[in-house]
Amino acid sequence: MPKEIRVQPIGIINTPYKEPKGMPIQGKFEKGIKGVIRLFPQYKKGLKDIQGFSHLVLIYYFNRSKEEQLIAKPFLEDKSHGIFAIRSPHWPNHIGFSIVRLEKVKNNVITFSEVDILDRTPLLDIKPYVKYFDTRQSVINGWIDRHFKSRRIPKKTKI
Repeated sequence: MPKEIRVQPIGIINTPYKEPKGMPIQGKFEKGIKGVIRLFPQYKKGLKDIQGFSHLVLIYYFNRSKEEQLIAKPFLEDKSHGIFAIRSPHWPNHIGFSIVRLEKVKNNVITFSEVDILDRTPLLDIKPYVKYFDTRQSVINGWIDRHFKSRRIPKKTKI
């Protein structure tokens, strides 16, 4: 097992969100907000055929998170949970992912909507969202299910 794994950003994500307060807890709750990825020029060729997909999975680095937490409170409630049972920027490796709607690609610039990412976030990778691979049936959502069944879903962060 390697002692260290190194990754490099492939671009920068720009969004209207300068701070977590007021951001949607998931981008699908704010469909009209747009973001832009400026892919570094050496990765432009990798965008070939990406326009054929409606959604992308963005993998990025939570560069503003300076802490690690193994127990934390998620946006949806005041009860603490294990970090691997919530979505948080304070994971041990500060890796984040979002499913976004692809709007347009021009040269090395990708415009997308359904944004839940802070401005100036380093992009690590892009994957196409493929319904045949990424959708599952009979999904159990742990503690989150009670929020959707009760319809008490805050759509913005409380921070």
